[in-house]
Amino acid sequence: MSSLYDLHTHSILSDGEMLPIELIRRMAVLGYTTVAITDHVDASNTTSVIESLNQVRESAKIYGVKLLCGVEITHVPPSQITDLAKSAKTSGADIVIVHGETPVEPVAAGTNHAACTCKYVNVLAHPGLITREDAFLAAKNGIALEITSRGGHNRTNGHVVLVARETACQIVVDSDAHAPHDLLDERAKFVVAKGAGLTDAECKQVISLNIDRFLVS
Repeated sequence: MSSLYDLHTHSILSDGEMLPIELIRRMAVLGYTTVAITDHVDASNTTSVIESLNQVRESAKIYGVKLLCGVEITHVPPSQITDLAKSAKTSGADIVIVHGETPVEPVAAGTNHAACTCKYVNVLAHPGLITREDAFLAAKNGIALEITSRGGHNRTNGHVVLVARETACQIVVDSDAHAPHDLLDERAKFVVAKGAGLTDAECKQVISLNIDRFLVS
């Protein structure tokens, strides 16, 4: 599948404002065919979040959206990330993202490195001033680095693009949506990518990424 996607969104299952199916419906109207709901988790709620999201998978399909039931591992000690990511996949998560070392939150040092070395992680969200060494590891392990439209987290988008280019690391463009006004139409998504420093050709390639192929790579 290579149409409009968002791999990082939140519902009322964590700190979002929308029911999962409302989020899906709004995304469908904007033209999305693949949406990951990735609510914040730690060891206390990983399984319950995945089980809850699975309950709306069929409803999403009726709206023409492939729902990826996922999690965003958030503020978990770096030494525990691999075990929790593995647990999430074992519990049925289609996608696991890790809340990276954004410059606007006190994320523990070493979180980016732990995520980039974990075979159960698919996306490192808003990775801040990620090092080239960690980006090389992400590329080796098939982990994408996120360009985000979310305020604060997006301060380092340009750096992420530069490092991803140098290390041949996959980039994804996500909204990190928590509320209806956070959602991006296709034009807004292109602007986020272009504003981060991608060329027009790179923007088109990233925005039309084949998510099915990416997740099995």
